Amino acid sequence: MTTLNQDIKQKLTHLNVLEKIIAINVIVFFVGFIIQALAGSLPYHSSLSWFELPSAVSKLLVKPWSIITYAFVHYDFIHLLFNMLWLYFIGQMFLNLFSKKLALNIYFLGAMAGGLLFLLGYNLLPGVFTSGNRLVGASAAVRALLIFVCAYMPHTQVRFFTFNIKLWYIAAGIVAMDVIGVFGTNAGGNLAHIGGAALGYLYAVEYKKGHDIGKGFESIIASIGGWFKKSKKSPLKTVHKRKKQDYAGYSSEEFNSFNKQKRIDLILDKIKKSGYDSLNKEEKEFLFKAGK
Repeated sequence: MTTLNQDIKQKLTHLNVLEKIIAINVIVFFVGFIIQALAGSLPYHSSLSWFELPSAVSKLLVKPWSIITYAFVHYDFIHLLFNMLWLYFIGQMFLNLFSKKLALNIYFLGAMAGGLLFLLGYNLLPGVFTSGNRLVGASAAVRALLIFVCAYMPHTQVRFFTFNIKLWYIAAGIVAMDVIGVFGTNAGGNLAHIGGAALGYLYAVEYKKGHDIGKGFESIIASIGGWFKKSKKSPLKTVHKRKKQDYAGYSSEEFNSFNKQKRIDLILDKIKKSGYDSLNKEEKEFLFKAGK
């Protein structure tokens, strides 16, 4: 058993940040399945009800965390499978071009944007949106990542079976299907998809201008994470502290990070102008390592 645990831990440490999110989604799915199996009296698709996002604001006040946790809840295996496949393939492309922090910002803000649009639709237009009173699934978060990539480099072409297609065509087709779906049986889910897509588009537009709209969210998460870290203060006072070497007022870490991001931006500009295939071997390897 110890060896098995060590193997699992070792494999998890080699996953990228979006693959870890996939693993969490799969684990939550099986936890819900086991709870449902053990408690046969529970209604179908309700074993994880405390993590679902309700359409009623009064119920949301009781479980405010559900504005994020709903994105980790799946009851149907096919729903889980398609969401995780999308997340895996988008994640491979995304993390070769952008940082893991950016990926997390877009993923969680996309989930929140999808949840908020779902709530707005059901509370402002109750006569229109009547079917379904809860939201589950990672679709809105995945949409945010997908639309971000498509909006950031819309003219980049990807291989689709036997022909090439521009990313913005893919984005337009998916959003069009979501808009049509609002008038179907899964109105709430499609509302959330549109919310996630809108966040991804807005994020990309601002990011191209040099504005990271997720920095505030990132700071909040970092602050919350700091609450759970143990203090490592030494009982001895430091009399003399060696200063780190700096470059033009920046630490060496900040300077290296800045240079790395500038090189990434230059390569992304090249991709936007001439496509991914125009990169040489060194540039492709640099993007791959940066994604890791």
